[in-house]
This record gives sequence, C-alpha cells and structure tokens, in this order.
Amino acid sequence: MYLLNHSLFYENMPLKPNESVKILNWLQSEPTFEELCAEFPHEWEVVQQELSNVFSHGKAEDLNDYLKQLSNGGGEIARDYLKRRGDKISDNADLMRMIRYRMAHSSIKRHYNSVATGIERGKVRFNLLNGLVTQKLLFSEGLVRKPVSMSWFKIIWPLIWQKRLLMPLVQPEGIYCFYSKELVAALCEIIGSRVCLEIAAGDGTLSRFLAQGGVRITATDDYSWTHTVKYNESVIKRDAKEALSIYSPEVVICSWPPANNKFEKLVFKTRSVQVYIVIGSRHQFASGNWGDYKNQTSFAFEEDKRLSRLVLPPELDSVVYIFRRNS
Repeated sequence: MYLLNHSLFYENMPLKPNESVKILNWLQSEPTFEELCAEFPHEWEVVQQELSNVFSHGKAEDLNDYLKQLSNGGGEIARDYLKRRGDKISDNADLMRMIRYRMAHSSIKRHYNSVATGIERGKVRFNLLNGLVTQKLLFSEGLVRKPVSMSWFKIIWPLIWQKRLLMPLVQPEGIYCFYSKELVAALCEIIGSRVCLEIAAGDGTLSRFLAQGGVRITATDDYSWTHTVKYNESVIKRDAKEALSIYSPEVVICSWPPANNKFEKLVFKTRSVQVYIVIGSRHQFASGNWGDYKNQTSFAFEEDKRLSRLVLPPELDSVVYIFRRNS
C-alpha cells in the first residue's frame, strides 16, 4: 500500500504536516530496501543515477562524499523530529535526502555483500561443516561472541572455504567484527586503571571482554538500533552526550561508530577524556565521522597497526585508531 500519491514527491512541492509525520513514523519501522524503492520510485531513480556517476569515477572518497552530502541533509531528521513530537518539517527536501541516503546506503551494502559472497539473490548460508567450525572458533554459544585465540584462528580460518559468507550472515544481527584475545589484552594495557566508557556499545560484547580483563568500564548505548542489535541488560541506555557528562571518563572506546555520526565530536569536547580508541573500517565511508576527526584540534591520532591486525576477520580491512589528548 502506498503512503502517498507519488506525484507529491518532488522537492519543490511541500508536504502537509500529517503527511511528513506519516512518512517519518513509517521510516522508524525500518522498512526493507525493496519497500523503500516501491514507496519512492522517483527517489530510487535519482539514487541509481547518482550512484552510477559516483562508481564511474572509481574513487572511494567520491562515494564517501556522496553519502556524507546526503547524511548532512537529512540523516538526523527522523530522530530529532520524533524526540520533539510537535514541531513540523518545513522543507520536504531534507526528508527526501534522508530517504535517498537510506536507499544509497542499503544499495551499497547489498553490492559489497554480493561481491564478497558471490551471491546476488537468495539466502546466504554456511554448509554444516563450515557452520560448526566457525561456531566453535568465534562463539561461546549461539551468537554470543568470545575472545578469539589468534593462534587457533591462524590455523583454522584458512580451512574455512566459505569464510566470505561470515559477515553478511552476522551483520544483520548487529555483529560488525570479532575481537581476538590479543586485542583485548592490548586494550586492557592501554586503558590500565583509568575510568573507561564505551559509547554506542551495541550488545556490550567489547565491554564484557574488557571488564573480564580488569578494566573499570561502563557500556552505554542510546538503543536506537533495536531493529538489529539485541541489547544486553549490562548496557546502560544513555546517549553519548549524557554518558560523557555523567561518567567523566578518562578513556572512551567505540567499536564501529556509524559513518558520519553526530556523537563522536562530543568525545573531543569532553575535558576528562585523555584517550579515545576507535575500532572501525579502513574505508572512511563505512564508519566514523572523518570530518570531526580532522577538524578537532585537541587530540593527535594515528593508526595502531599492530592492533588493527588483531581485529577479525582480516577480510574486513579493520583499523584501530588511538586519539591522545595533546599535552
């Protein structure tokens, strides 16, 4: 069922307040990529043409700039609006940009999954043997991750011939990487006895591992990804701004912060923070807010290549950045 007559969806034609509310509430229900395209075919045509132009240049930075442009236009509108509940959107151009951002992000994710798995249609599945071996290597039970032994990983991982299916299978469950025992030990050493806060903690796996290593850490998240993440009761429901203010951490850690997010800049503005550790993708369009990383002047940062190699699996092309406050 269509939400609105599609002839309305041009940026120079204002939406009525009740129409924008209807669309925003529907977007909050996390419609599928196919549903988005069916509801907004004109926007999908625009996205297809724009993505075609970006990919024709073959530059990763062009893709990042394109997604950032869309995100800046409308990426936070739905969340802000639904918090205020009473204001109205005066310009539906922002709303259309938000819809195009979701379409573009989903389309790119689907493209890279098909490249990684070789599967363009149908379900992605491990066979029985690959599934059992992967389960034993990476999980303690079900989808509960465990710290992975690097020595065992180096022996077993090359024997798994369906390894390229792993991340497409687990990412829909809110799992974006796996942590080796060696990575956890190294992070514990960096943090030491200082008070640590994890923001955007998801299911709290990393904080759980660090706490087991003796770190005084609090896991927090704003619970905005309930459609994907199964939040553990150990993860306190607080957004980054509130958590940074309440806990005054000396060390902050964040694993796979969303691309072009609005909360990392708050870390750099928090006086108590001496070290900020980011685990994410080497590809700037996939995670982190690189505009804020480069614009802030309070911290110097660099990749810790040793730690980057300890984030699993290696096919993710993960990276660990350490921000240290300038003296």
